[in-house]
Amino acid sequence: MQDIFISTLPAPLSSWTQALPKSKIFVSIPQALTKKTDPIIFWLHMNEDRQQWLTNTLELILKEYRAAKIVVLADVPNHAESLHALSLGATGYCHAYIDPNILIEIRTVISNGGIWIGQELLQRLIKASTQRVTNQPEYVEGLLAQLTKREKDVAIEAAKGLSNKEIARILNITERTVKAHLAATFERLRAKDRLHLALMLNTNFKI
Repeated sequence: MQDIFISTLPAPLSSWTQALPKSKIFVSIPQALTKKTDPIIFWLHMNEDRQQWLTNTLELILKEYRAAKIVVLADVPNHAESLHALSLGATGYCHAYIDPNILIEIRTVISNGGIWIGQELLQRLIKASTQRVTNQPEYVEGLLAQLTKREKDVAIEAAKGLSNKEIARILNITERTVKAHLAATFERLRAKDRLHLALMLNTNFKI
C-alpha cells in the first residue's frame, strides 16, 4: 500500500518520514499517480484555513481513487472537524505532529479496515454507541471465551475507551504487551478497531 502526503509544507515533517520512509509528498493530488484501483493511503495535512480544501480534496480522492483510504492530519484538531471528515469518507483523523509510532499504528488499523479518531472522541462515541446497544450476556461470554485471560483483561479495558498507556498502567504490563494482546484480540474476534470492539463487548453487560 502506497503512502501519499498532501501538504503545502516545503518538506515533510520528520515524524512522517520516520514512520513512513517510502512515502511521497505532493502539494496537491497528483494526476495519473498509479492505477485507480491500487491501494493508496492519502495523508491530508489540514491547516486551519483549509476547510473548503478538505471537503473538495476528500471528494476528489474518493471519486478518482476508489480503493484509497484517507487520513486527515490536523494542525489544530477538533471534534467537529473530525466528525465532518469521517462523514465525508475519511478513515482516520489525528494531530499532524503525532508520534511516528502512532502513525504506524494508524496505518495498520486503517489498512485492516478500521477507523482512527482521537482518544477523547473515541470515548464519547463508545459511550453514546453502547448506550444504544444491548448484546446478550451469552453472546459476550462467547466472545470473551475465545480469548486468553490476559487478552480478555486488555479487551475489557480497551472497550471502555482507555488508551494503551492507561491499560498498561491498570494491568501493570507494558504498552507493547497491550498492543500485542489487542492485535490478537482483533484478529480472533474479527474486530476492525476499538469502537467495533466496544460495540461487541458493550458496557451494558456488567463483567
